[in-house]
Amino acid sequence: MKKSIYTLLFCAAFAAGAQAQVKTLPTGVQYQIFTPNTGEKIKQTDVVTFHVTQRTDKDSVLFSSYKIGQPIKVQAQPSRNPGDLMDILPLLAVGDSAFVKVPVDTIFKGNDSQRPAFLAKGGNILCTVKILQIQTMAEAIAERNAGLEKLKAAEVADADAYIKKHNLVLKTTPSGLRYVITKFGVGPKAQKGDSLAVNYAGRLTNEKIFDTSIESVAKAEGVYQEGRPYQPLSFVLGEQPLIAGWVEGLQLMNKGSKATFVIPSAIGYGERGMGAEIKPYSALVFDVEIADLKVGKHAAAPKPAAATKAKTPVKKRPVAKKKN
Repeated sequence: MKKSIYTLLFCAAFAAGAQAQVKTLPTGVQYQIFTPNTGEKIKQTDVVTFHVTQRTDKDSVLFSSYKIGQPIKVQAQPSRNPGDLMDILPLLAVGDSAFVKVPVDTIFKGNDSQRPAFLAKGGNILCTVKILQIQTMAEAIAERNAGLEKLKAAEVADADAYIKKHNLVLKTTPSGLRYVITKFGVGPKAQKGDSLAVNYAGRLTNEKIFDTSIESVAKAEGVYQEGRPYQPLSFVLGEQPLIAGWVEGLQLMNKGSKATFVIPSAIGYGERGMGAEIKPYSALVFDVEIADLKVGKHAAAPKPAAATKAKTPVKKRPVAKKKN
């Protein structure tokens, strides 16, 4: 039903711009500008914020910035492939909307073996573009830095609010990891080199689950993914890439134990964040359980330096001079 509505809306927009002239670039890409504006056009090195939707000839959605909930932000640069739309951006100004038809054959010219089966030979990728903002690189950097500072300032307050709301009593390590062991297990604590199987649920401080290995949690939180195997995450601690907060926190636990970690961004995903959901400077909350632990090879502890006795310098006794 949603797809049908979306298709009708697209057709309506296309009909509204039907008077727009269809033009063809030397690459074979065709385009129509529906709402031409008189503002300054995009220049190379400008940072452009825009919404884009890409579909096949059969109306299968390949990508939609509307669906992921945020527009695309890129720097305009010379085109490397007709599908990157870099030849179209310089034709547009803020507020412009355009329809672009990119021949599949031009994208994979000379490299047809890389063409996925769902993109038919001789077909097209249909794109709709809406330009939201054009900035110089300096303006974009200033905006980004201001946004990061705002997120950084809010991180501690957001984490504290979550902890207070859930009445968590936590210990804090020197790195800033806050944790509580909610169930104690048996055996030695995990060390680097051990093989672990870990169940987990990760959430933001706004309560939203962003990932979990537990099927019941995924279904309850509305993030269940059909076909995904829900099972403990298996890895060798210290060998697989994990955020530092996990590596530190798991070493506080043994087999069968459960814990809650509140991980600051400094030992999480830092100022970069991760994907669309984990923003820069995000504190993360994890409920974790070590379902299994197999002791592995541990790095040998450095031997203490052998103590050496300080040698007392031997003073030479003065030799008495013989009397003549």
